[in-house]
Amino acid sequence: MEAMHAEDVHGQDQMAHGIPAADIKKLIEGGVHTLEALAHAPKRELTAIKGLSEAKVEKLQKEAWKLVPMGFTTASIVAEQRAELIKVTTGCKELDNILEGGIETGSITEMYGEFRSGKTQLCHTLCVTCQLPIDMGGAEGKALYIDTEGTFRPQRLAQIAERYGLSVNDVLDNVAYARAHNTEHQCNLLQAAAGMMAESRFALVIVDSATALYRSEFNGRGELAARQIQLGRFLRALAKLADEFGVAVVVTNQVVAANLDGGAMFAGPSVKPIGGNIMAHATTTRLWIKKGRGENRIVKIMASPSLPEREATFGIAAEGVTDAKD
Repeated sequence: MEAMHAEDVHGQDQMAHGIPAADIKKLIEGGVHTLEALAHAPKRELTAIKGLSEAKVEKLQKEAWKLVPMGFTTASIVAEQRAELIKVTTGCKELDNILEGGIETGSITEMYGEFRSGKTQLCHTLCVTCQLPIDMGGAEGKALYIDTEGTFRPQRLAQIAERYGLSVNDVLDNVAYARAHNTEHQCNLLQAAAGMMAESRFALVIVDSATALYRSEFNGRGELAARQIQLGRFLRALAKLADEFGVAVVVTNQVVAANLDGGAMFAGPSVKPIGGNIMAHATTTRLWIKKGRGENRIVKIMASPSLPEREATFGIAAEGVTDAKD
């Protein structure tokens, strides 16, 4: 990830990476903060930025393509890159084990389940653990939290920080928080997030919950297509952040009762996540969280390109997500 800066381009350095300072300024204003973003963006998106003609966009992308690999590579190189992937600990050994280390950076992990199943508690714990040193299961980066349901509580972060022996003030300063009020605002916050990530090291993005506002703003079957298109755009923007900045993206999702059409006699999950196929295809790893006995919760990996379907149990305590209690 290589950030572009307009202000550090002076004198004979008028061309940063072969891109004039004035154009860098326009790109940053248009929400393109890195060379990767410039190389990966479709031309149509770039020509919509004020002051960039089609010919200029072509020239700028040619410069970016020289520095950003866009062609084929070998599976062995991909294997090496994946071996270096950082995983963020969840605070529970059993859950880390089934995830083979924790929440993966550079991709989207979705957690869905009924209310009070522990999704938000897991999000709060990750906001602290992502700041830990890498040898302690952290990612040495800041967290960014987009809250759509008003369930963010800084005092929870303080309790979890004390468990890991971290300075409470530092932990709170390293979490950027925003409350999203509508679906447009939710999308705009991702543009602001890209700007912040180009300036300092972030390790985690949380959206709790990704679907709540779409569910309340778009009603009935008549608006379903429009809802899915908008939700798809939001998830695509999240995937771009994961890709460009190598952050772990965690989204929570609400559920609806499955078998509403009278098929209850057939075995299968009693609930299903909102968002349909759009949501299912956009996320890399899907975790289903269910209530267990007492303060315990059961997590099941429902979909992953590399992990088998299996379950783990974790506990919820004052100090966040912990190993399951007997």
